[in-house]
Amino acid sequence: MSQPNITNYTLDDLAGLLPPRALDANKGDFGHVLVIGGNHGMAGAARLAAEAAARTGAGRVSVATRASHAAFLGSSRPELMVHAIESVAELQPLLENASVIVLGPGLGQDAWSREMFAHAMRSTQPKVLDADALRQLETLDGCLPPEVLLTPHPGEAARLLSLTPAQIQATRSSSVLSLRQRFGGTWLLKGEGSLIACDTALWRCTHGHPGMASGGMGDLLCGILAALMAQGLSTCDAARLGVALHAAAGERAAQAEGGRGVLALDLLPHVRRLLEEICPC
Repeated sequence: MSQPNITNYTLDDLAGLLPPRALDANKGDFGHVLVIGGNHGMAGAARLAAEAAARTGAGRVSVATRASHAAFLGSSRPELMVHAIESVAELQPLLENASVIVLGPGLGQDAWSREMFAHAMRSTQPKVLDADALRQLETLDGCLPPEVLLTPHPGEAARLLSLTPAQIQATRSSSVLSLRQRFGGTWLLKGEGSLIACDTALWRCTHGHPGMASGGMGDLLCGILAALMAQGLSTCDAARLGVALHAAAGERAAQAEGGRGVLALDLLPHVRRLLEEICPC
């Protein structure tokens, strides 16, 4: 396997990557993100991804979730369009209206999860896959297109490559390239020095803070990535910018209040400010 050079980058290197908005812009110009997830007991994961997508500038955000969670999610964040989905027939109209799909946050591993995953993966829209969606990759035939962005942490990468997390951490660059070679798609290996493997390039983000080791951070990142893709960035550019925004926002949140106890939603105000600093609206 060829080993492309790793390019280190910071958020400042991406200034102007997301262009300013026209004065007559409307929500239809900035995409429609559909988050599929929030299985029983995991509504918060879908909420985190969906709110992050909205806060990062997606024009519209929908959530396809279990019926028992729909009312709660809709009332807690009324800007989201929340749908009670229990069958693929109910999911289909939402897929037809989406421009980017997020699969994984709180998706679960039951029959509902498998049906939602299989049906959504038949659609052609760009996708962000994380968490429980990564557990179902072996059910797919053929290689994924570059427009599918997959975002494992070292433990998930280890399971996919039949290695241990320690082995992944010791060989991060070759591991992320192995994932891309095996499954196709564009890959983001999370962790210190998050790595992005797209086409022949390998990028490493130098931002981050250990205070980000808390639940929900990956769900938040999914929404950020999807929003940038919905606003017209390529999968690779969205990955680079989204990872840097997420990691730099973690730094700022930790600096503001202390590293221990930083929660995922603490990052969103910093994400918005950082995005405005480097890519003014």
